[in-house]
Amino acid sequence: MPNGRNAKRLLIVDDEPAIVHMLDGYFRMQGYETVCAHAAQEALAAVNDAVAHGRSIDLALLDVNMPGMDGFELCRRLREALSCPIIFLTARIEDTDQLDGFAAGADDYVLKPFSLDVLGGRVRAHLAREERRSVEVRERSTRVFSTITIDFAKRTVTVASATAAALDESGSMGEPGSTPSPTPLDLTRTEFDIIALLSKNPGRVYDRTQIYERVWNWDATGDPAIVREHVRRIRNKFAAAGAGDDVIETVWGVGYRWVAR
Repeated sequence: MPNGRNAKRLLIVDDEPAIVHMLDGYFRMQGYETVCAHAAQEALAAVNDAVAHGRSIDLALLDVNMPGMDGFELCRRLREALSCPIIFLTARIEDTDQLDGFAAGADDYVLKPFSLDVLGGRVRAHLAREERRSVEVRERSTRVFSTITIDFAKRTVTVASATAAALDESGSMGEPGSTPSPTPLDLTRTEFDIIALLSKNPGRVYDRTQIYERVWNWDATGDPAIVREHVRRIRNKFAAAGAGDDVIETVWGVGYRWVAR
């Protein structure tokens, strides 16, 4: 259940005050923060205010049938500022309405009348999916281990000198031009894939068969013992760049693990 600083913020928009009150009470009891509105313009103003003050909207619940600007148009307008899941709450069940909603940028439909627990489960499922996506994005981004920087998106590994790392930790920049540039490692595709597998799970031990199956794929044919040679070459490249040869540790009789921090 979300709470405290990690609480997710929901936008609730419905022109029926009783429904807004019910949803507001339910989701607050579940530990969420809520932003409520009874009309489209009020919702847009609330979202603009949240964005201006750096407050996220993590999911939106929108009624379709509202006077003035309906839910479809509101959804299109919200998509200009929000990338979060948007769920329509509606009594409409026509296929054309659902298609219009998806075209406007909605992610899901919940039909009225609905169970609060079912709606709550749907909200949790969408937020969990967003969290998984966020983790995937973080894994594709840059990760830093002392002198080693890995960019999973660009598939690059660079090693900074020990002097540069010490300067970073001390906060001293030294004289201009005194810090050498990081050294990029010249890695094969397979070598990078091994580094990526191990470094995404520091401390976890992978045996040679697991590494072979993950990197060379499950249907690969060959000898997993080839992993030993690739790890040896990776260590040599790290050592030549000044990172030492103990970035990847051998767990005798078991396999290998990433130990750089």
